[in-house]
Amino acid sequence: MEKLPPIEKIYEAYSALADNRIHMEETSAKVVSSDGAKSYKVAWKDNTYSSTDNATYWQGYAGYPVIGVLILQSKLSVDSTIFTHFSGVNWNSLNKKHKRDYHAALMEVFSEKQLPQEKIDSIETVTQQVFEQLKQLDLKIVRKLSTASQ
Repeated sequence: MEKLPPIEKIYEAYSALADNRIHMEETSAKVVSSDGAKSYKVAWKDNTYSSTDNATYWQGYAGYPVIGVLILQSKLSVDSTIFTHFSGVNWNSLNKKHKRDYHAALMEVFSEKQLPQEKIDSIETVTQQVFEQLKQLDLKIVRKLSTASQ
């Protein structure tokens, strides 16, 4: 992958998975935002992915909708039991509150969920492993898949 996302985008994907906000189809998926106000379309063909979320579309890295799809496609392996720790998180408002300081938003989630440090350390270790897998994937992120390839 050419451009990597901030690691915190993986936690946002956990929330989408915990809250069943990713609806898979054959070559695309609909992903509902954490506040329910928007939905994004992720599309793929082979190892090329596009998504209408801001991170993927404007920043050119795999945003949380793409990461969530990759997990559901088993291209990223993660212990799904940790997803529940991230259910019901409104990342949109947290990221705005923290002025896009994604790490600060994540720290607030850990605090709100009252997770013991041992659990946080375990989750961070697992997430670092997912991030390493993401680095190794031969993926191309594009703004829009050409309609001829669908």
